[in-house]
Amino acid sequence: MNVKNTVYQFKVSLEGIMPLIWRRIEVPASYSFWDLHVAIQDSMGWLDYHLHAFHISNPDTGEVQEIGIPDDDRFEDDPVCLPGWELPISAYFRKEGDRADYEYDFGDGWEHKIALEKILDKVPKTKYPKCSGGARACPPEDCGGIVGYENLLEVIGDPSHEEYESTME
Repeated sequence: MNVKNTVYQFKVSLEGIMPLIWRRIEVPASYSFWDLHVAIQDSMGWLDYHLHAFHISNPDTGEVQEIGIPDDDRFEDDPVCLPGWELPISAYFRKEGDRADYEYDFGDGWEHKIALEKILDKVPKTKYPKCSGGARACPPEDCGGIVGYENLLEVIGDPSHEEYESTME
């Protein structure tokens, strides 16, 4: 596969919220995990305020690896986090159906499933990355995870709620 002329089509699904919040994104196969992270952030409408990590099986060893921003002050028993900007996604996503987990904002704990849906040829004069599909708005930054988001939806759905005005501000 020539990564310079290839595009990966991913489906990114936010776990734990129904109906499902998801995006379909197309990114160059030459991207690093850092680039993929930025594309996910952009497609979800988040602002990259928080840490992130991918968890994916190394196709050569079968070992699940953490890829993101390494922590020089990690505890001895913590898993090693590999630097996302150094690792190409094509070394891990090799065939349609390959999957990974992606976590954003370790405090709110936004868990995503990432699936490689298709391996495509680049379309001339098309700008990548691009979001080619999806459903529902993504939760806002720092809303408190799934429970906080559900509370937010309840409050903004009820103009008579005591927190409605302050929340809408």
